[in-house]
Formats: sequence, structure tokens, C-alpha cells
Amino acid sequence: MMSRRIPIRFGAACLGMAVAGMTNAISPAAAQALFSSYECADGSVFMLAFYRSDPAAHIQIDGKSIELKKSLAVSGQRFSTRGMTIWIEKTGLTSIKHGKRPVSICREVKG
Repeated sequence: MMSRRIPIRFGAACLGMAVAGMTNAISPAAAQALFSSYECADGSVFMLAFYRSDPAAHIQIDGKSIELKKSLAVSGQRFSTRGMTIWIEKTGLTSIKHGKRPVSICREVKG
């Protein structure tokens, strides 16, 4: 009797792994993220990514990828790390403080 159950469990486990593999192939990591591109008044251009499983913001700017930790904000959201801060206000206005540059207002680039 026991020899019959083992192949059934093994087969079910294989089917489960195959279905899980197909699910991963269908839903790429990009589907789990929100990407936005921005142009700023000071000429800066950057891409911002938010992943569902990560409270941080991920920015690509000046050829570098930087993780910005979520910080306390009075209104909207603020993300910062050494020398860089991004503010996203509830109105949608986005600004960046980057290196020794002054704060710059940015707009999202669509398309």
C-alpha cells in the first residue's frame, strides 16, 4: 500500500513545481515594480523604481544605481541616503536634492 502513495505524492510535488515554474515565467519581476522616468529643472535625468516587496525607492542617476531609504515626511513621501533626497508630495510634485546641487523640481516623463 505504501508503494502506491509515494509515486502519487512525488507526481503531485513535480506538478506543483512545474506550475510554480510556469507562474514565475508568466509574471516577471518588472510586473512587480513601478518604474518612472523624470527630467529636472537643473538638467538631471533619472529613473525611479518602486518594488512591491521593498519600502525603499531605487534610483538610477548619473550612471549609478542607488537605494534610497524611506524617511519621515510631513506631507507625501521622502526617500534619502547619503547626499541624495527625493520628495514626492501628495500633489505629485517631485523634487530632488542631489550632491552639492540645489533642490530641483522634476517632472515625470511619459512614454
